[in-house]
Amino acid sequence: MKPGATEPLPPPAQLYPPASGVGDTAEDSCDPCHATLQQRKRVYGENLLPQRPSKSLLALMWLALKDKVLVLLSIAAVISLALGLFQDFGTPRTPGEPPVDWVEGVAIMIAILIVVIVGSLNDWQKERQFKALNEKKEERGVKVIRNGVEHVIDVKEVVVGDIALLEPGEIVPCDGIFLSGHNVMCDESAATGETDAIKKAPYSHCIALKDALALQVASEQTHDSDAKGTPGGQHISTHTDCFIVSGSKILEGVGRYVVVAVGTKSFNGRIMMALRTDTENTPLQLKLNVLAELIAKIGSIAGIVLFSCLMIRFFVQLGTGNPQRNANENGMTFVQILIISVTLVVVAVPEGLPLAVTLALAFATKRMTKENLLVRVLGSCETMANASVICTDKTGTLTQNVMSVVAGSIGVHAKFVRRLEQNQSRTNAADDLGSRSSHDSASNASHKRDFSIDQSHLNTILSPQLRRLFNAAIAVNSTAFEDKDEESGKTVFVGSKTETALLSFANELEWKNYREVREKAEVVQMIPFSSERKAMGVVVRLESGSHRLYVKGASEILTKLCTHHVVVSQDGPQPDNESEVVEVAEIREPQQENISRTIIFYANQTLRTIAICYRDFASWPPAGVMVTDSKEVPFEHLLSGMTLIGIVGIEDPLREGVREAVADCHKAGVAIKMCTGDNVLTARSIALQCGIFTPGGIIMEGPVFRQLGDKEILDIVPRIQVLARSSPDDKKLLVEKLRALGEIVGVTGDGTNDGPALKTANVGFSMGIAGTEVAKEASDVILMDDNFSSIVKAIMWGRCVNDAVRKFLQFQISTNVTAVVVTFVTAVASSSESSVLSAVQLLWINIIMDTFAALALATDPPSPSLLDRKPDKLSAPLFSVDMYKQILLQSTYQIIIVLIFHFLGLKILGFESTSANDTIVQTLVFNIFVFAQIFNSINSRRLDKQLNVFEGLFRNPYFVIITLIEIVVQVVIVFIGGAAFQVTRIGAREWGISLGLGAVSLPLGALIRLLPNEPFERLFIWSRLLPRPEELPTVKPDAAEWNSAIELVRDNLATFSNVRGGRVRSSSFVGKSRSARLQEHRKVPLPSIMTMVPTLIASSIGAGWAPQARGSLSDPARYDPSRSSAALWEGKFQIHPDTKSDDPIFQKWGGRGKFQSPV
Repeated sequence: MKPGATEPLPPPAQLYPPASGVGDTAEDSCDPCHATLQQRKRVYGENLLPQRPSKSLLALMWLALKDKVLVLLSIAAVISLALGLFQDFGTPRTPGEPPVDWVEGVAIMIAILIVVIVGSLNDWQKERQFKALNEKKEERGVKVIRNGVEHVIDVKEVVVGDIALLEPGEIVPCDGIFLSGHNVMCDESAATGETDAIKKAPYSHCIALKDALALQVASEQTHDSDAKGTPGGQHISTHTDCFIVSGSKILEGVGRYVVVAVGTKSFNGRIMMALRTDTENTPLQLKLNVLAELIAKIGSIAGIVLFSCLMIRFFVQLGTGNPQRNANENGMTFVQILIISVTLVVVAVPEGLPLAVTLALAFATKRMTKENLLVRVLGSCETMANASVICTDKTGTLTQNVMSVVAGSIGVHAKFVRRLEQNQSRTNAADDLGSRSSHDSASNASHKRDFSIDQSHLNTILSPQLRRLFNAAIAVNSTAFEDKDEESGKTVFVGSKTETALLSFANELEWKNYREVREKAEVVQMIPFSSERKAMGVVVRLESGSHRLYVKGASEILTKLCTHHVVVSQDGPQPDNESEVVEVAEIREPQQENISRTIIFYANQTLRTIAICYRDFASWPPAGVMVTDSKEVPFEHLLSGMTLIGIVGIEDPLREGVREAVADCHKAGVAIKMCTGDNVLTARSIALQCGIFTPGGIIMEGPVFRQLGDKEILDIVPRIQVLARSSPDDKKLLVEKLRALGEIVGVTGDGTNDGPALKTANVGFSMGIAGTEVAKEASDVILMDDNFSSIVKAIMWGRCVNDAVRKFLQFQISTNVTAVVVTFVTAVASSSESSVLSAVQLLWINIIMDTFAALALATDPPSPSLLDRKPDKLSAPLFSVDMYKQILLQSTYQIIIVLIFHFLGLKILGFESTSANDTIVQTLVFNIFVFAQIFNSINSRRLDKQLNVFEGLFRNPYFVIITLIEIVVQVVIVFIGGAAFQVTRIGAREWGISLGLGAVSLPLGALIRLLPNEPFERLFIWSRLLPRPEELPTVKPDAAEWNSAIELVRDNLATFSNVRGGRVRSSSFVGKSRSARLQEHRKVPLPSIMTMVPTLIASSIGAGWAPQARGSLSDPARYDPSRSSAALWEGKFQIHPDTKSDDPIFQKWGGRGKFQSPV
């Protein structure tokens, strides 16, 4: 076979095996070329992924029960129930006293049951929603050829060896090799992030190129001195692609490919299987686990201390015989001591904490679903609260993944921009006029006629005949068409991205439907697009009998072939102008300069510029033009004397609300980093538009990033804002390094290539509409409306959940500290080892009040003010100084008033010491304690230093209703509780005291907020309630402040210091030298220091430093598009041009030849 010849394909009998194995011989069955469908399924597998075993409701409940706080509660419940049953039924009781001690243990178990059921049901429901969402997407048919016959089969029935057909708009179901077809273009952005369409070459063509390349290499080796390339001196391009990747989308063309990998062996399937890993504990869960262990220890210590104190007194009483008891009474006294000690431990455990967390998450996720946020992993909601970095994909996440016309010029002077008010920098009308010289007056006159207009208002300045001309040039000279999208159900344009953008442009302006225009046109000759001429055209016969050529293509080529342009006035078309003739004007040098300037202006913004032109012919074929054998006129003979209709700039535009969402994230202290497979200039343009690329930031390419060492990566990662040409591994590496630096990372993405990074991140966001199955499987939260701005809502809800848990903790711990101390003191002071609060009263306080408070404080809706603070670091403590202040002082106040009225209540109220009066005092103490908790729950609505605790109170009806219920129930208990609650009715004076002392919690809370934090912070650090800053930093130091050279030699300097020995360090001279202060007359005056500047500059220039004149953002290449990719990116990365010259990044990286500013 000659080099370059097409290799013949195998015969059909080998490529298209029979659908069944009936009649196969044993020899045939061993031949892989004659394998049946069953054999191919057995060997290569089916085109489906094994179902991930969904956890049953019972399994989810068991997982929920493993929570450390719930384990602690379960132990407390069992002990409390056992002792309660013994106390009720194993010991003699006072007549009329109800056996209710067992109720507390049962109530704790009910609280545990509620937590487990609510949490597991929520997880189970979300998992079912997600599963239904995916199953619906998987139901589709695929066209394949078997035994030479075309079939439509279910996507799950495709097997290796099938010949599958490719059609525009199809999502490729499995991997394959392209066999044959016409102009097949694939959008592989879901897999690679690269938005450019990939043209597929047949397998035979790739083999022919490979053979030709092998021949070229052999020729060069044989004739090393003479051969400089292939025969003829031409270079053979090896950039061909015959691989069809699963998950990619066919943009245009038709063809067929042989399936080579399905199911778990395909590109899509391998990534899906790699993402099936277990979830990690969230930061809040980890902190709550630590808190549970701490509370268990403190409670146990308090119980042991109480037990020891009471036992010491018990032994003293035994020794002195006072009071006198028999053996049975001594045994019951010991049991009573044990019970009160265990009760103290139970009181210390925050029963309502798991319920508060579960209710807050359940409430938030339910409300988030209404706001188009499907939370798959419940814990991710609170994790998102403290996200410090969001690594986002560009294509389909920040942008719409739909190429659109965003700017352009009609004729020469009318410059239109999509959303002009928000994108003033995208028009060059009347730009730089003041800088032009006086001799360039003609050019000035031309530019002064330029004007800007919003794209949506174009119809106001275009005449009807020009609109018809423009619409025909778009609709007729196009192969794109309209079809229904199977996934979204919406009608979309299918075809090349350029053509669909132009059709959408005409559709948005409500011009005549493209089908009517196309069907009405009488096409005489089609000129298909080719990469050599970078243009396509069509010749149509007009109703007048003349002919017209419509051309569109590369603007820098076609505009130079135009001699005229259409005329558009800012005042709009002239009225009563019914002529079909479009007004045109000649293109002279000023107009040509204006056109070139516009093209360069758009190129600097990385817009794909397309020129649309036309030319009229009186007859066809034109006179004096050679005609080919197929009676067609060569395209080259038509490209002259054309009229320019306009130039359009096309790009993948930003999604609605992205710019505002990025600004909100920055305000909330969340850094945004863009990771895209697209080229660096496009990435830079989008980053500038949405506000991601800011002063101090760095743009870097993936190949450069992955070659850096670990230390360099950790050094530069905080500054990276755009990572272009990045692979999935680059994005995953970036996320891993950010997490290594202590950041809480959120990742957004919609494509298959985003899967690994989505799974690696703390929280993964995927797109519900445009997102691939891989992205959804890897994510924790699905944005059902594909809107990046929904992430801001997720941050707000996450912070709301975190705040709800902290509010409840502040309230709960205050209650528990008071209850523990009061129980301890009164039990020790009591001769009968009994507490001031009975078991049933503690039941109401510890269970009902805590449960109600959990529901009330967990249902506060989010407010925009939540975005006004920075996120907490992973190492940040669960309790802040303000929270500890409130807990300490509110508990102290409650303990004081409860103990005062317990011990001195009779004297304060002026009562005699009788059983009835003792009950009144006990009721008053119980009432004071309860109302102190009710008012403290209102005080706990704020965690900051703001004084207005009632702000937004009526936005949360749950809180108002629950607080009213608590007050009503407390009143009912006092009036009709009787012996069950060991209370009695009290008078108005006692009610006034209860309410008054309880309400003091509010002004006390305001006073606590006004107290300075510094002395309390020192106290809490000393008592180990807060970590020492040097041991556990809450803010990561900025690595850019130190020169990396210092970091490298620091250890060496320390070692050298130690090697010198202790004698030098202990010398008195060394001590004096270190403590000495520079004398005034020895200080170097400023002018003396300035004399060193020339020397410093000279030495710096010798080391390779040069003044850096950075270009402006609107003109990075100084109006020279040829330099926009080469000169601009000579270095390894680019620093934002507005970065301050004294920024440490220039000292650290600028002098090492890794950054070159455009000059």
